[in-house]
Amino acid sequence: MKKMFVTSMAVTGLWVGLAATSTDTSPNKAPAEVKPTWKSSISAGVTLTRGNKNTTLVTAEFLTQKKTRTDEFMFGVGGAYGRQDGQDSVNNYKAYTQWNHLFSERFFGYLRAEGLQDRIKDIDYRVTVGPGAGYYLIKATNTTLALEGGIGFEAQRLGDEDQNFATLRLADRFEHKFGDRARLWQSCEIIPQVDSMENFVVNFEIGIETAITKSFSQKTYLVDTYANRPAAGRVKNDIKLIAGLAYKF
Repeated sequence: MKKMFVTSMAVTGLWVGLAATSTDTSPNKAPAEVKPTWKSSISAGVTLTRGNKNTTLVTAEFLTQKKTRTDEFMFGVGGAYGRQDGQDSVNNYKAYTQWNHLFSERFFGYLRAEGLQDRIKDIDYRVTVGPGAGYYLIKATNTTLALEGGIGFEAQRLGDEDQNFATLRLADRFEHKFGDRARLWQSCEIIPQVDSMENFVVNFEIGIETAITKSFSQKTYLVDTYANRPAAGRVKNDIKLIAGLAYKF
């Protein structure tokens, strides 16, 4: 857990350094007010190999968000399914939603819920819900970096065992836009059980998206999930490198 935490802090420090080199060249005048709208995207990817190994991997994801002066709404749902030599090798589905209410320009409270099913990891379901607070260390036109912390309640069926317990949550979210051409993002969350800290999960994601046209883009990102107490017979760490096309609307 210490290694994952140190890695997350190092990445966060890198984002702070990147943002510090950014300059705002916009004119010194108030921009015209734009009515907040939902910004959504659908992405999908397919990987096939045939020969010594026959593998298939299909991924899909839907993301949407809306930001106003006082509230931020985020929702996402996705899944991945893969087979290797006639047997399932990937089979997971996830969803999350988060509402942030800004009490000032940078400080906010949030309510978050997320769910996961992963047949390969023997997770029939994992649902976590809870409140928290966050602060934007950086909140610029093209760069944002937020730290979040909160409490939660987790219910899951791991293997044949039903488990319910209280959790903590520490997280960061970073995004940097290179104009309209590309964006870089990173997120990390650490979720330990309150009364058994060695039972924890770390979710880490980093990726880059580059524009092809105004509506289409190409996404490449890495997802690393570490569960210190996996189901019996399962490994602790699971890494996926995903590439696909996205449509924005």
